[in-house]
Order: sequence, then structure tokens, then C-alpha cells
Amino acid sequence: MGPYSGILNGVEIIPAVDIMDGKCVRLLQGRFDQVTVFSDDPVEMARRWADEGARRLHLVDLKGSKLGEPQEMESVRRIVAAVDIPVELGGGIRTVETARAMLDIGVGRVIVGTSAALNPNVAEAIFQALGEQAVLGIDARDGRVAVKGWEETTSEDAVQFARRMQEMGAQRIIYTDISRDGMLQGANIAAVKRMAQAVAIPVIASGGVSSLADIGALKGLEPVGVEGAILGKALYTGDLTLADALAAAL
Repeated sequence: MGPYSGILNGVEIIPAVDIMDGKCVRLLQGRFDQVTVFSDDPVEMARRWADEGARRLHLVDLKGSKLGEPQEMESVRRIVAAVDIPVELGGGIRTVETARAMLDIGVGRVIVGTSAALNPNVAEAIFQALGEQAVLGIDARDGRVAVKGWEETTSEDAVQFARRMQEMGAQRIIYTDISRDGMLQGANIAAVKRMAQAVAIPVIASGGVSSLADIGALKGLEPVGVEGAILGKALYTGDLTLADALAAAL
């Protein structure tokens, strides 16, 4: 069991709203040539998940993650104004200034992606400045850290990277297994468990969470520090309903 100690009250289910060109979309394994548009208005989807019981939303600025600076500020502003639950935002947040700008428009937590975190000075500055409002996003393929909107894989082991970032002040991790993302093939439970056991901070699982069995397995990892699960494609295709996911996570 990992050294994390939290109150065991179920894992948090966090619907994802991925934004590109002002629309709500999903990419297959992070590939920009594999795009499905689920709504012309991401605000509509954000409202839907909030109305169905979500207590937090996970927003991703897809082009921001690729280009290195936020591209969807207007959509994010509109979502923040439209829902009364907290949102977290990832994609292109690579400086303290950019992170603060996102918080200033009403974002509750910013996600520091791997591209920023691989620069230790940047990572430490953001974690020290923002504390709980900064979340470390680790994207991994075959256990190795991936960067630049998932287009490149580094040689760094994801678990070692997480430990290094924890030492720099990271207080929470979103761990995404890219190979599973958008495939509806199930979460990589073993990898999530390995990550949670290796660090002393909470871990949120992302990538491939697509069934009640996945949620049950992640709930079983709550004692070692798994705090939540981000749901994407399975909600949009109807493979999983938010109501069922929320019930299974309690």
C-alpha cells in the first residue's frame, strides 16, 4: 500500500470536455487526424454533465497542448460562467503567468502537462506558486512519459518522473495511459495501481475508463491513493451513463 492517506468515500467521476476549434471533440489515442465532433458547443456538453450530477469537469484545450499555449480561452470562459461546479483545465499551460491567467478567468485547477514539467524550473515554480491549484498531468505510453500533445515519447519512466515532480511540490497527479485513450478497451488498472503505490499524493486515472468494471477496479485502489477517474469517450458514445458511473464510484 502506498503512503497516501485520505478519507475513503468513493472515487470522484470527472467528465471530460475536450475542446478544439470551439467544438467539443474526442481524439483517438490523441491523434489529431482522428477527430470526432460530439457537439458544436462545448458549453452545452459542460451543462449536460453538470445537470446529470458531475461535481467537477475536466477541460482539455487540445490545440493548446500541441502548440504550447492556450487556444480556447473564450470557450473556457463561457463554460466557467455556465456551470456552478469547479473545472480543471489542461493544454498549453507552461508558465506560472499562463497558469495564473487561467485561474483568473475562473478555472479551479490548472493541469501542468508533461511538456512543462520536463523543464524542472518551470514545474517547481508552478507547483510552489499555486499549490493545490496545480495538478501534474502525466501522459504515458508503455510506461514512458509522452509530450507535445502525445506526439512524442521520451525515455523517462512515468513513475520515476512522478516521484521527481512530487519532490518539487506536485500535490496531485492525473495519470493518462495514451494507448487506452478513446479506445473503449478498459483502463490500465495495473499501471494506475503502480503509480498510486509509488507516490504519496492522490492519483486521478484517465484513459480508457469505459465500464462499470473499470470504475469498480479503480474504486478498489482508493486505499492506495486513487482519488478519481476521468471519463471521456464512453460517456459520449453512451457505452456508460454518468448516473451509472457516479453510482458505481460511491
